Amino acid sequence: MKFDQPATRNPVDRLRIVGKPHDRIDGPLKTTGTAPYAYERHDVAANQAYGVIVGAAIAKGRIRRIATDAARSSPGVIAVVTHENAGKVGKAKAITAKLLAGPEVDHYHQAVAIVVANSFEQARAAAHLVEIDYERAEGRYDLEKEKSAAVKPKMEDPADTAVGDFDGAFASAAVKIDQTYTTPDQSHAAMEPFATIASWQGDKLTVWTSNQMIAWAQRDLCEVLGLQKENVRVVSSYVGGGFGSKLWVRSDAVMAAVAARVAGRPVKVALARPQITNNTTHRPATIQRIRLGAGRDGKLTAIAHETWSGDLPGGQPETAAMQTRSLYAGANRMTAHRLATLDLPEGNAMRAPGEAPGLMALEIAMDELAEALKMDPVELRIVNDTQVDPEKPERPFSQRDLVGCMRTGAQRFGWERRVATPAQVRDGRWLVGMGMASAFRGNLTMNSAARAAIDGKGIVTISTDMTDIGTGSYTVIAQTAAELLGVPLEQVRVRLGDSDFPVSAGSGGQWGGNSATAGVYAACMKLREAIARKAGLMAGDARFEGGRIVSGSRNMSLAEVAGRAGLTAEDGIEFGDLTKKFAQGTFGAHFAEVGVDADTGEVRVRRMSGAFAAGRILNPKTARSQVIGAMTMGLGAALMEEAVVDARHGYFVNHDLAEYHVPVHADVPLQDVFFMDEVDDKSSPMKAKGVGELGLCGSAAAIANAVYNATGVRIRDYPLTLEKILKAWA
Repeated sequence: MKFDQPATRNPVDRLRIVGKPHDRIDGPLKTTGTAPYAYERHDVAANQAYGVIVGAAIAKGRIRRIATDAARSSPGVIAVVTHENAGKVGKAKAITAKLLAGPEVDHYHQAVAIVVANSFEQARAAAHLVEIDYERAEGRYDLEKEKSAAVKPKMEDPADTAVGDFDGAFASAAVKIDQTYTTPDQSHAAMEPFATIASWQGDKLTVWTSNQMIAWAQRDLCEVLGLQKENVRVVSSYVGGGFGSKLWVRSDAVMAAVAARVAGRPVKVALARPQITNNTTHRPATIQRIRLGAGRDGKLTAIAHETWSGDLPGGQPETAAMQTRSLYAGANRMTAHRLATLDLPEGNAMRAPGEAPGLMALEIAMDELAEALKMDPVELRIVNDTQVDPEKPERPFSQRDLVGCMRTGAQRFGWERRVATPAQVRDGRWLVGMGMASAFRGNLTMNSAARAAIDGKGIVTISTDMTDIGTGSYTVIAQTAAELLGVPLEQVRVRLGDSDFPVSAGSGGQWGGNSATAGVYAACMKLREAIARKAGLMAGDARFEGGRIVSGSRNMSLAEVAGRAGLTAEDGIEFGDLTKKFAQGTFGAHFAEVGVDADTGEVRVRRMSGAFAAGRILNPKTARSQVIGAMTMGLGAALMEEAVVDARHGYFVNHDLAEYHVPVHADVPLQDVFFMDEVDDKSSPMKAKGVGELGLCGSAAAIANAVYNATGVRIRDYPLTLEKILKAWA
């Protein structure tokens, strides 16, 4: 099914099941411990052995010698695999890092070897007996030092943009802001570690793994191992979090596969928590310079956003200036991305890449501009609203209700009680402040397919390689099928995460829910046609309701029509060029209240609130869950998350959850989420948009602005730790 024209009225618009706050249909499996995650698939392959990966102890250099005799002779050991006996292990085009080191070492904890044994304890013990002699090389680990050597990167979108005369407009602006902001390296910290079981049947490989994008995983394994697509099956039924780190296969999958081939039996691998930070991917640190020029009325006349980040050779930048191209009006503007070469582990997608760190800087700059103008921060953003793409004015937004989010969010939060002058409100020993920021995340779509079937009992089964990373994919897909086929939600079965199923959008970039349900929509519409045809009816005239198909005086149960053989249909959504004709985005407004201890500088978030416009909300309950989780991630980014680089040896020091701090329930006492009533007929036939990452974009800046309002101290270097606040107070 092609989607190249705005959606008209369709069966989803009935909103009998879609749009309702249903519980997750996979909830009972997860709460009873019976949802099968990758490492726990004891049922899929007999005689599984255990693999433990040995990571490189240097960040840059080469392996002179690997001695494995002691490990091989250790009790229970089946095999020790290194680059010397692994066979062909290439590099996937989409992955920056090589997933097996040797002889060159490109980053700390890059996989050097895997020890396979009959038990995990035996494999772990033997892994300590692998002796590796390294030749160290000088590396580059400090973004600030390498900033001057950064280059304009090759990107899918232009690295730089320019409209009008920024230099001239900025020079003549009545009010100016010119500041530099920094965000640190960050780790994904998913609950489920990277884990894989690999099994060979002849030349055919099956992996049960924790991965967000099944088709990409299949493709990448083929490229790394030199296999044909038909010889690789990837299964990822449940994923315990990924946040971008599991968009591509990592060393657990590749090393499990090569180890199983050498050992001659299935091998299961899970990366230990301390390995994940340096062995997989992370969000790169950024240095961002933002210049804003405005008239006395607050309207932006000049806006520039330049950003620097680093990655391994051949990598990509953190696209932190992307939202600045779309969020606010302004005739004279420029953005620029620069990429430095660093010998740290691979930098890649993490929790709203681009907009999340970009808004951490832009929205503080907007707060600083509001203060310079003596203007309310909400009103400043409202007067700079635009209904067209600022860089391409001929391209209107499909839907854009940033102003509605601002006004609704401010009213729900009680913004009118904010005292504009900083450091004026106290509650005992706590200095209290309020802050706000815009939320923006581009609306991405991806072609997606599904198979829909109905049997003689009226049970509908949807099969697609879409994944559920904790976001509710099982549920919104079931809701879509139930709505379209007119059956109760309890009569829908959903099968996900298998490369034997039709290729879906996968989970990532906030494109998953909207795109995947649109693919299910296409498959179910095709199944409706098949049912009507078999019933001797016209699909366009028929109603599907109560498990029956009704047209005029004809009324038949779907089970009866399907019969013993059942009916199956397969189709997908193919998105056209509407994104070229219309700018598409999701919008919101974040508000935060914080308390800052007047003596210690400790920051406590007292409450967070937000109003969001993201098209049709398919399930308000699961959508709210995603947004409050994202808001909490923003709290982490604002106050605690930082992967600390040892610039001498080139690795992240705090590589476990004891020292890499993330927020917990006690850190977020109260969160309020409101979804604006919106549909977007240019996004998909579901008229929905993504929402999972929107709650993160801007939330950190709202907290940072609240800290300033509480203290009068402006911190431009994230995270806002008490040490930085105390230093600024001194």
